[in-house]
Amino acid sequence: MNFEHLIQQVAFIHEIDKVKYIQRKTRLFNSDRNENDAEHSWHLAVMTMVLAEHSNEPVNTLKVIKMLLIHDVVEIDAGDVFLYDTVLNHTNTEAERKAAERIFGLLPTEQAEEFTAIWEEFEAGETPEAKFARAMDRLEPLLQNISNNGGTWKEHNVSYDKVVQKKSIIQQGSETLWDFAKTLIDESVAKGILKKEE
Repeated sequence: MNFEHLIQQVAFIHEIDKVKYIQRKTRLFNSDRNENDAEHSWHLAVMTMVLAEHSNEPVNTLKVIKMLLIHDVVEIDAGDVFLYDTVLNHTNTEAERKAAERIFGLLPTEQAEEFTAIWEEFEAGETPEAKFARAMDRLEPLLQNISNNGGTWKEHNVSYDKVVQKKSIIQQGSETLWDFAKTLIDESVAKGILKKEE
């Protein structure tokens, strides 16, 4: 029996274990421990199962979950860029593209092409699934920061306007979740855990 196909898949499975070591700036809910990319992706996938009914348009939930489970795999090579970084841009970079080619390229050709296409769709953010996936990606850290009394907002001196600017992408995936998020952001100002410039 020829195991070449399976060996390629197992090589990919071994490689993505590294996602567990990519530390994010945000911390777990009500915690001082930083979240890793694997925990983040898992949480977003479950959030999608729970919140998909709030999408602006009907979505293929399985496709959204696939996007969210692989969207940060590229950070194995490219690293995690903090959303509020003032030097690096939090967008699809050449480093991420090379990482996608290398990591997904470990898979058999058909799966490599599928995973690359799903990752590219997420990055483009144009389909209903990608818009909702990106909404999940922005909502989770917002909830984490609120649970940690400002979390990385306080730590990195992030302003209300910057939070609204970065989080407004939620609206493209779900008006309902954006209304909810905006309410939470405004409440955070009232509680003194997010600063609003005068």
